Amino acid sequence: MSELNLIQHHPAEGPGAIAEWATSRGVTLNVFRADLDQLPAVSSAPAILLGGPYESNAGPAWLEAERQWLAASLKQDAPVFAICLGAQLLALALGGNVRRMERTETGWTTVNFSDGQCLSVLEWHEDAIDLPPNAQLLASSEQCAQQMYRVGPNRMGLQFHPEWNAESVALLNRHFAEESPLPRDPQDSAAHAAVFDWLQATLDAWWRAV
Repeated sequence: MSELNLIQHHPAEGPGAIAEWATSRGVTLNVFRADLDQLPAVSSAPAILLGGPYESNAGPAWLEAERQWLAASLKQDAPVFAICLGAQLLALALGGNVRRMERTETGWTTVNFSDGQCLSVLEWHEDAIDLPPNAQLLASSEQCAQQMYRVGPNRMGLQFHPEWNAESVALLNRHFAEESPLPRDPQDSAAHAAVFDWLQATLDAWWRAV
């Protein structure tokens, strides 16, 4: 059975739909809580980096430890699939930049892909990525041009959250209460299903390139 390291940064932001993908593909997720000072050993092992409510180029001491771990792992050619905060950390490690947006992008958002697809996805971020050298832009939204990028065959960053399913949204709303801008009405099952289909296909392609 294959194994995959997953870095979680916040108790309310777990693997969500990624866990469903992993189970269906026979992949064992090794979950590390970076916010609890848990990180895998530096190696070339593939990793998924999740999001979290922190500044990618500042934040707590444990985040600096993760930045150092990521830089060292990339030097060993580790494949990385990174989401939101994770995508910002990956961009910084590869020579890009992260900056504050004029306004926060939240809720269901239409993302347009370079292959002509469009998809409604969930967002909650106030920072944007300036792409690192040699990065290929794969998706944009009206408010944020850098929604998805790839560097090489197996390093991918997503600013949006395809891993957030209905259970993820409910957990985030419970944890952040009135601070959460995410939907509180009954969840759109068709929208979540479309995102999950996209996530499975995208993770399959990334996993084949690992």
